[in-house]
Amino acid sequence: MRDIMGMMGKVKEMQAKMEEVQAEIQAMDIVGTSGGGLVTVHLNGKGVLTSLKIDPSLFKEDDVEILEDLIVAAHKDAKDKGEVEAQAKMSELTAGLPLPPGMKFPF
Repeated sequence: MRDIMGMMGKVKEMQAKMEEVQAEIQAMDIVGTSGGGLVTVHLNGKGVLTSLKIDPSLFKEDDVEILEDLIVAAHKDAKDKGEVEAQAKMSELTAGLPLPPGMKFPF
């Protein structure tokens, strides 16, 4: 019976840590760039675009398609970085858990 109580305590402790890690992930500011820094985007930890900076040299009519591609590329760069960082934070949290390989947490 004592083992069950200890396990329940650990579950509550893990839930608190999970909420803390999720708040940290939400608060992350991930920067993505493209075009050698001509386009810069900022995403929060949930992948929401929070800021966009475009070098003024890109504002030429014939460069619109290039600019659109650079914005998409910068967004992808930031999103990829954010996913890696969020996964690292979650891995730290679940380091002691016997989860099967490849299992995502939270479920």
